[in-house]
Amino acid sequence: MRRVSIFGSTGSIGQNTLDLIRRRPGDFEIVALTGGRNIKQLAADAREFGAGVAVTAHEECYDDLVAALSGSGVQVAAGAGALTEAAERPADWIMSAIVGAAGLAPGLKALEQGTTLALANKESLVTAGPLLLDTARRFGATVLPVDSEHSAVFQGLIGEDIATVERVIITASGGPFRDWPVGQLARATLEQALNHPNWAMGQRITIDSASMFNKALEVIETKEFFGFTPDQIEVIVHPESLIHALVGFNDGALMAHLGPHDMRHAIGFALNWPRRMDLPVERLDLARIGGLRFEAPDEERFPALRLARDVMATGGLAGAVFNGAKEAVLDGFIAGQIGFLDMAAIVEDVLTKMSADSGHIDGAITLDNVAQTDHLARVRTREAIAAKT
Repeated sequence: MRRVSIFGSTGSIGQNTLDLIRRRPGDFEIVALTGGRNIKQLAADAREFGAGVAVTAHEECYDDLVAALSGSGVQVAAGAGALTEAAERPADWIMSAIVGAAGLAPGLKALEQGTTLALANKESLVTAGPLLLDTARRFGATVLPVDSEHSAVFQGLIGEDIATVERVIITASGGPFRDWPVGQLARATLEQALNHPNWAMGQRITIDSASMFNKALEVIETKEFFGFTPDQIEVIVHPESLIHALVGFNDGALMAHLGPHDMRHAIGFALNWPRRMDLPVERLDLARIGGLRFEAPDEERFPALRLARDVMATGGLAGAVFNGAKEAVLDGFIAGQIGFLDMAAIVEDVLTKMSADSGHIDGAITLDNVAQTDHLARVRTREAIAAKT
């Protein structure tokens, strides 16, 4: 029986992971489940799977979680420290699906077990890629990608010599605003940004997909995880979202990974690795699909892609600045304080100013430095948002 912990179990990645585990009773033991404010879902899952502990990230939700799990035998904890303690519980496989920079500390603690970390928290690599991967090496741990694009690249490299790779292409749907004129984007609403044409995801990642900030993070993640140079990494808009990534080799071959719009494929690949197991996902009917479209991304419409290359060129703690500012402008857009195009403009301004200030991005990539830089980036961003409003 495989011992499993899921960090971010109430989100879409966590729920899809539990769906796969539910289909194989007796194969898995749930060590820990963690979530945010969705106490009803967290408690229901902890009861169903007999989790050893259920943790809410919010201390003010502790009493509600205790009440919801009364009589279940499931231990209850709350707060950032409790998340880290849960990551110390022995497990064979740990899903890191906490949204944002908050997923870094539990992920690092999990790696110290020398276990397998299934990484859906792209921010960990964006803000602290060298730290995360060095920790995995030091403790003999394995990191497996769960983003559909990076899972596709990973699978495309199986049995290949990475030195023969010339290019990696990750795809983007283009989101709901793929064909919008730039001028119209200034008036894009929250509801329109949440209307993703292909994927059913949480609110924050759906908006990040509409602005292509999510793809920008994935470009940086590709560099950090696989060690490719920035000029080897390409983005192409693929409206059907059936090809998740392509790997190009020095003989001109392109190996493409195709799959349905279902995160259970990437999750299931990581959950069962190094084996492949049957998964409850749609089998593609290529004759029915008929054709696949591709187009170059418009960086005027989606400046986040250009900013990702600036971050990679700058290096150091620039990723922590970029991600912290991105998360703060997303809060501002959701709250109706700024417009859709203001998000990229503010992030670029904060990134430019903090890169120019001596010491902000030049420090060592440690957990403390990442946390401090992330905090400062959010403060600077909130100030910029307040100035606009």
